[in-house]
Amino acid sequence: MVKAVQRGIDGAALSQLLLTVPIGLISLALVTVVSGVINPLLAVIVPVAWLLSGPLVFHRDVEAAIARRLFGMRRPTPEEAQRLDAVWEQVTRRAGVDRQTYELWIQDRTELNATAAAGHIVAVTRYAMYRLPNSRLGAVLAHELGHHVGGHTWAAMLADWYALPARAAGRAILALLVVLFRTKHWAGIACGGCLSLMILQALFLFAFVQDMWWLVLPVAIGPLLIAWLHRRAEFRADAYAVGLGFGEALEDVLMEEARMASVPRGPRQGPAPRPPGVPQFPKRYTGESAAGGGRLVAQAPHTNAEARLRNVRLVMSQQIQRSAL
Repeated sequence: MVKAVQRGIDGAALSQLLLTVPIGLISLALVTVVSGVINPLLAVIVPVAWLLSGPLVFHRDVEAAIARRLFGMRRPTPEEAQRLDAVWEQVTRRAGVDRQTYELWIQDRTELNATAAAGHIVAVTRYAMYRLPNSRLGAVLAHELGHHVGGHTWAAMLADWYALPARAAGRAILALLVVLFRTKHWAGIACGGCLSLMILQALFLFAFVQDMWWLVLPVAIGPLLIAWLHRRAEFRADAYAVGLGFGEALEDVLMEEARMASVPRGPRQGPAPRPPGVPQFPKRYTGESAAGGGRLVAQAPHTNAEARLRNVRLVMSQQIQRSAL
């Protein structure tokens, strides 16, 4: 039976959105100021257009462009689609989710991984596609479906988009400070020191004189809280997969992932076999996951496999205890 609600928003996703509000306000101010310097009329048009641009990431065509350009994904071949559809049908049937709500893609990478992107994309690496049996592949897909149903993916995408101007400005200032201090010239070091003092003074004024600690504090500790929320999102997606009956298969996947992580330079058991018509792994996509700070992310990066493994076993034991009552 297909449930009426195909996706929602849980505490981890909602917390990330709320945590992004302060840095989003800073981004809005930056967009307004920069556009106003160019043309006063743009100070009204550009900020409104920027605010309205966020939901565009959920348009199917925009999602496809993001999947191809940012995350190196591709549509599955007919042979890949046949196998993925069979496993996906089992996962969505257990979840009560319309299988057409989400699209399945492939990432040409050699690590054991999967990705939930934008609002409708679930992708698995070619390594996972060709090395995992159907039960474990179903567990991986169920985990990514848990990210979508919990709202983690679209919340992270919106949060990253609206925080992008502020983070870009922060990185630009940090890069300028690094350049100034590395000049090893008294003038550059002096300018770097003055800029650092100006930043500290501005933070002090905003936090204590203007009583805007509610803006400064979340921005300062935001990265730590975001990392914690990503960890919670991973645990909840794992619990979702366990609830669908993929607990043992997911446990096997995490054990394999932990074993691979213990090998120097990550999983290198040789490339997955290439299906006919599919090019060799592009060099730019043979490294770690594309998810990362400062740019649009496909999903929250997978947290430590051993920590996830402990959480999965805890959820499975709780499930057994409830069924025994």
